[in-house]
Amino acid sequence: MKSTADQIEAYLFKRIEDSENGMIDLQRNELAQLFSCVPSQINYVIATRFTLERGYVIESKRGGGGYIRIRRVTEEAHSELDAIMRAIGSQITQREAEGIVWRLESDGILTAREAKMMRAVLSRDILHMPLPTRDEFRARLFVAMLVAVLTHDGEEME
Repeated sequence: MKSTADQIEAYLFKRIEDSENGMIDLQRNELAQLFSCVPSQINYVIATRFTLERGYVIESKRGGGGYIRIRRVTEEAHSELDAIMRAIGSQITQREAEGIVWRLESDGILTAREAKMMRAVLSRDILHMPLPTRDEFRARLFVAMLVAVLTHDGEEME
């Protein structure tokens, strides 16, 4: 007999497979009721089994009408993200980050506007903190921005 977590995972995988765009929206409380479990168990399954490393991006909207969106990342976006994340590592200098932004813009992966915003956010003029904390924080910001841009499918969250 499968554990509740395994059942939830199988259900979500099937819903993603059956979706036209590789994306599902769900209400955590409704899913918890469906599986007769606590909402934190839904969080656990999503956080541990639908990771970027496994090819998924999670978005959430909190509040009364809030939901969780699970999106399967395309193979090309996933492999591009994977390579970039390895290059970034746990910390990155401003010069290294600007080099990656330049390459992504040159390759047409980032728009000029996206590249300009990334350069502004990753600048040492904005990140006023001592090293190595600044380079570690820059790496986390950079990865978060790249995940948002490279996995965006044109649909806006409401």
